Amino acid sequence: MNTQQPLDNLLPEIRKKALKKVDARPPNQLAASWSGDDLLYSGPGRTIFIVLPTPGCAWALSGSGGCSMCSYIADSPLQEVSSEELVEIFKNEFERQIKKQTIDGPTAIKIFVSGSFLNQEEVSEDAQKEIFNILNEYSDIEEVIVESRPEYVNEEVLKSCCSLIPNKIFEVAMGLESADDNIRLNRINKGFTRKDFEKAVAVINRLKSDFNVQSKVYLLVKPVLTSESEAIEDAIKSAEYAEEVGVGRISFCPSTIHKGTLMEILWRRGSYQPPWIWSTLEIVRRVRSSVKIPVIMDTAGFGTRRGPYNCKKCNSKLKNAIIESNINQTIPEEFDCECKNKWLADVQYSDKTRSTTNLSKRP
Repeated sequence: MNTQQPLDNLLPEIRKKALKKVDARPPNQLAASWSGDDLLYSGPGRTIFIVLPTPGCAWALSGSGGCSMCSYIADSPLQEVSSEELVEIFKNEFERQIKKQTIDGPTAIKIFVSGSFLNQEEVSEDAQKEIFNILNEYSDIEEVIVESRPEYVNEEVLKSCCSLIPNKIFEVAMGLESADDNIRLNRINKGFTRKDFEKAVAVINRLKSDFNVQSKVYLLVKPVLTSESEAIEDAIKSAEYAEEVGVGRISFCPSTIHKGTLMEILWRRGSYQPPWIWSTLEIVRRVRSSVKIPVIMDTAGFGTRRGPYNCKKCNSKLKNAIIESNINQTIPEEFDCECKNKWLADVQYSDKTRSTTNLSKRP
């Protein structure tokens, strides 16, 4: 397959300009952590989220310009971070969350970096081992979730990680974004094909007989150059595809405008708008009716100027309904609001007009 992308010349320049505006900060100032209610494989529980400052996404730094919606590299120190320093930062953030509340009951920990945790050029093998040795001391931590591009998913690194946390689920989350190669390559600039993703999932599934390992997929709702109607249908088809290839969980990520991205440039010019919250609700309803694996709809950014938006009357109401449905894996009840007709018109006519922004101006 020809993976040459029309964004090849545009995205590197956008990324270059964006990084020039980034103020360099020491790694310890770039770390973050928080916790919240979440759905674990065993049922409702808590999740601790920790963001570690790694040198930066290898794909974004490769000259490709990275993905058209992602600005995570701007939150990286863009320099080498020693294993010792990275582990020390992890310890500090982890202990800070433990002080806020005792780990008592089903808990997961999600470790975010600006790129791929399994890429040992970003997170060294020594750092991986030290972090997992710390987590292995806590029996109530049932799941350890990391993120990676599929090219770093191989038997050697998976066996190493799983062996360090033998009594916990080790889950690798991969940003497939869309099951459509054209959308993923030419609108998102992801740089890998469905075959690459399927190969990574197959490696994970082969190891299930010996290790407690799972895969999760991130699906982007409404990439650039995508109409509201197409966004809904692509999200649903992508979820069904993910289940077919053997993914353990699905997490939808509705677009939010990040600084220094192609998505932001198009948004500022009035050529792009994040999806309606109505669209995310439609996706949740239809996907929960068609797939059997757990499905989460991320609500970060809902109701904000740069995120999914309906109107001030129903933003919070629908966001809370989706959060509740995430925990219980239920189909949200029917809702109504005067802005719903605007969304219906957008979905009905966006393909005909080839519009990737909303047909009526939203507040």
